[in-house]
Amino acid sequence: MIYLVEDEEGIRDLVLYTLEKSGLEARGFDNSRPFWEALGESLPDLVILDIMLPGEDGLGILKRLRERPSTGRIPVMMLSARGAEYDKVLGLERGADDYLAKPVGMMELLARVRSLLRRAGMNRAENGGEEYRSGGLYVSAARHVAAVEGREILLTLKEFDLLLYLLKHSGMVLSREQILASVWNYEQAAETRTVDTHILTLRAKLGSCASLIRTVRGVGYKADSVLPGAVPQTAGETA
Repeated sequence: MIYLVEDEEGIRDLVLYTLEKSGLEARGFDNSRPFWEALGESLPDLVILDIMLPGEDGLGILKRLRERPSTGRIPVMMLSARGAEYDKVLGLERGADDYLAKPVGMMELLARVRSLLRRAGMNRAENGGEEYRSGGLYVSAARHVAAVEGREILLTLKEFDLLLYLLKHSGMVLSREQILASVWNYEQAAETRTVDTHILTLRAKLGSCASLIRTVRGVGYKADSVLPGAVPQTAGETA
């Protein structure tokens, strides 16, 4: 199920029609109130947010989604008339998984939606049973779980993808452009500060394991070598 929050009726109806004709279930809302009510009933697989909404705007909704454990990992796409580079970078830095500027072709929107759903829903099949340990850090690709000192930490979809990408290429120096292209599917060099922002947030969440991610001045980032391993048998670990 996809939830769309868009106050312009014509755009909302067009997006919903496109999604449903492509075999995807979708619900539309013209403001945040009915959206939050629907979230209380069931969680969607993806949220599409306009930014300029009556009352609570899209960035405010995004912030609340990311702060809640139950919704923090739901993929979010921003769909906005604000198409400047600053607005796009701001949306990505606030935790959006993708950002499309209006007007947008429905075929492109549908392709981006499918890409996000695939990344969110097929991680288990794509990553198999990969598990990583380094010191107090444990990451399971199949279970989509990251834990520090036996306690699960809440990561957004992009934060988890970023951590997993670094771990998969541990010991290798990865440029910001490489990370942006692989994790975000973007290639514009101007957006590489998005990588820096997510690295800072990821390090903060990793706490005592933050030093695992190293900055290579003038180049990018690397993760110290990690060893594949089994689930740590720590009493406080989340199942």
